[in-house]
Amino acid sequence: QLQLVESGGGLVQPGGSLRLSCAVSGFTLDYYAIGWFRQAPGKEREGVSCNSSSGGSASYADSVKGRFTISRDNAKNTVYLQMNNLKPEDTGVYYCAAPPDSVCPLLDGREFAYWGQGTQVTVSS
Repeated sequence: QLQLVESGGGLVQPGGSLRLSCAVSGFTLDYYAIGWFRQAPGKEREGVSCNSSSGGSASYADSVKGRFTISRDNAKNTVYLQMNNLKPEDTGVYYCAAPPDSVCPLLDGREFAYWGQGTQVTVSS
């Protein structure tokens, strides 16, 4: 059974950093792209970033470019999202998700078949 579990969320002040982890089981990351999404209260889900199965290709939402970095360790079956210079508008529940493919589809979420339960990120002073 495919399973994704996020961790690393928390409360951080503006300008701070967090690193989220997405641990996967039931499948090997060698064959799957992984995306990160977030949803703020009262807002629609937003695609944040995605990287391909090899980690050689990545995409980012304009709102996080230059601040967030996606990476992966396929040997550990884990994908990371390093978030720097966090802003209050980055607050939300962050989810990792996998499409049934090795390359990243559009970050609208429609082609991502497997989802984690999410981890809360709150950026506030």
